Amino acid sequence: MNPIEIRTVDVVQYITPLREGGSMPGLVRADDDFLYVLKFTGAGQGKKALIAEFLGGELARLLGLKVPELVFMNLDDTFSKTEPDEEIQDLLQFSVGLNLGLHFLSGAITYDPLVSDVDSKTASKIVLLDSLMSNIDRTAKNTNLLEWKNELWVIDNGASFYFHHNWETWENHLTRTFPLIKDHVLLPKAKHLDEAAKLIQERFTAEALQNIIAAIPENWLEDEAVSLTPIEMRTAYSTYLKAKLENIDQLVKEAKNAK
Repeated sequence: MNPIEIRTVDVVQYITPLREGGSMPGLVRADDDFLYVLKFTGAGQGKKALIAEFLGGELARLLGLKVPELVFMNLDDTFSKTEPDEEIQDLLQFSVGLNLGLHFLSGAITYDPLVSDVDSKTASKIVLLDSLMSNIDRTAKNTNLLEWKNELWVIDNGASFYFHHNWETWENHLTRTFPLIKDHVLLPKAKHLDEAAKLIQERFTAEALQNIIAAIPENWLEDEAVSLTPIEMRTAYSTYLKAKLENIDQLVKEAKNAK
């Protein structure tokens, strides 16, 4: 098993907070001179949101969807010492270490279902993927999709895999479908769900999923308040995705009925 290659960069400049999101990510510059949207381990949902963001992004990429490059970002303790805003100061201080960055798409605009268009095959892949990973946050109110260079880009998957917020009951989610798919912003345009299901089954091989899960940083999986070890957590993510793949026909049916 070979984990996927994810670059690691160092934050060299904290530019500004992005207050649109609840977790208040930041726009930063890295030592490769590129700009990134930095998702902090010290934010509200902490490491779990970063894990969901990472898994969701790489699964979307595996499916051939457009996703900004994800990188691991080292943040040192110097930034919190020079930040005047106390809220941001705390966020920077609690996030020292390895965080997650998304390549900043300069000039991108938020996808608007009333004025933007998307082809049915792309919409179907996104809808079924979000059902598969239980993403509760791709609605008309908050699309978490960008238009950049006339293409649709998938961002902000941090609300996915919500079973991991209560590890004691995670196995209860294995046989569940995802009724909240009824609120998905792209559901009305998703007319190729069967085709999307076939593609997911082809590309989401056991090896491909294991390679992505294996790339989750070890310290993101360490939690003294949870009885599961990092190895057991990786196994849980794998088991969850396997169960959803085995139940994909039901997810397709549910999405069709919701339309």
